[in-house]
Amino acid sequence: MTIDDPTGTQRRGLLLIHTGAGKGKTTAALGTAMRAAGNGMRVLVLQFLKGSWHYGELDAAERFGGDLVIRQMGRGFVKVGGAETDPEDLRMVQTAWDDAVAAMHSGEWDLLVLDEINYAIGYGMLDPALVAAALEARPPMLHVILTGRNAHALLVELADTVTEMREVKHAYTKGILAQRGIEF
Repeated sequence: MTIDDPTGTQRRGLLLIHTGAGKGKTTAALGTAMRAAGNGMRVLVLQFLKGSWHYGELDAAERFGGDLVIRQMGRGFVKVGGAETDPEDLRMVQTAWDDAVAAMHSGEWDLLVLDEINYAIGYGMLDPALVAAALEARPPMLHVILTGRNAHALLVELADTVTEMREVKHAYTKGILAQRGIEF
């Protein structure tokens, strides 16, 4: 045991996954990102599929200065389920992945959030074995959070903590529109 490690357990970077059909995966990851930045950690959020629309989290991140950076790397929703994936979406996912690997090894970040990467993997836009290998080779103190539905079994096995969000009830089903400050 040490002062930095009062439990006597090893301190190391964690791999967390927020998955499931319920609301709150990105929100949970951003909450952790805010906590980390508030504790003096440098945080990079790479959003694999989120488009260029503006939402409140971007304004909040700016208030942290360079300690919490969010980069929107996609165009938004992608065509899947029988439709051929647009090559531009594939290119953008590859760019996001290249940026993620570079960020992992840059030494600049303490926490890396790969928002909606599980969707990119599930849609066949990114190889789960490639992602797993990169995560295993990351620096030992780098924390990483993966979000999106249907987390791949290989990544679930690799992760330290996996949380599955489950929808019990949602305002949308009553016809209530998304509310500014709550959903975006």
